[in-house]
Amino acid sequence: MDEKILLVEDDPAIVRFLKLALKTGHYDVDSATTGIMGINHFLSDKPDIVLLDLGLPDIDGMEVLHQIREIGKTPIIILSARDREIEKVDALDKGADDYVTKPFTVGELMARIRVCLRKSDSYVETPDSFVFKSLTIDFVKRKVFIGESEIHLTPIEYKIITLLVKNQGKVLTHAYIQNEIWGYPSDDDYQSLRVFMASIRRKIESDTNNPQYIKTEVGVGYRFLEE
Repeated sequence: MDEKILLVEDDPAIVRFLKLALKTGHYDVDSATTGIMGINHFLSDKPDIVLLDLGLPDIDGMEVLHQIREIGKTPIIILSARDREIEKVDALDKGADDYVTKPFTVGELMARIRVCLRKSDSYVETPDSFVFKSLTIDFVKRKVFIGESEIHLTPIEYKIITLLVKNQGKVLTHAYIQNEIWGYPSDDDYQSLRVFMASIRRKIESDTNNPQYIKTEVGVGYRFLEE
């Protein structure tokens, strides 16, 4: 069965172009031209992936992103002419799986879609929880605790820490983490990754200068410590 794609985009020319390209790629495509329509189609059609424009005529695409993320984990790729780094990081931080800046090529978009679908198909949360020292991660409820206190992590921070703990003891390079979390190489010398990692450490480490959990491998990447 062809994967179902929901395209939320108000530009008729882009909708026609992408529908033709995606159907040629053997995807089943539905489209919506407003944010409200997009949310309704998402609820009724249960797509495998969402392509979401941010500049919609009724509500901002970020609100659509938020409402879909409140419902489930369906992969979402942002398609937007907004190219400022702060907006990209904000969208990724709030749960988008990828961010493609307009204009883009069909080949690039198809590759991003394949990456998101592969991650969605292969993602298995097992075991149900992870416990190390004072840190507990409940993979089922997607919650993180230090002792008995719940720690609030953003969606991107949660993805990063779960990637690290599932590879406990292994050094994960900057490039590996970047590709696993965002699906494409860094264009900012991994600065965004470093910002997210610093935020995670502030939340889980009692002393960031003497970490109990995440060690920096200078010039290489990060490693979740073992006993």
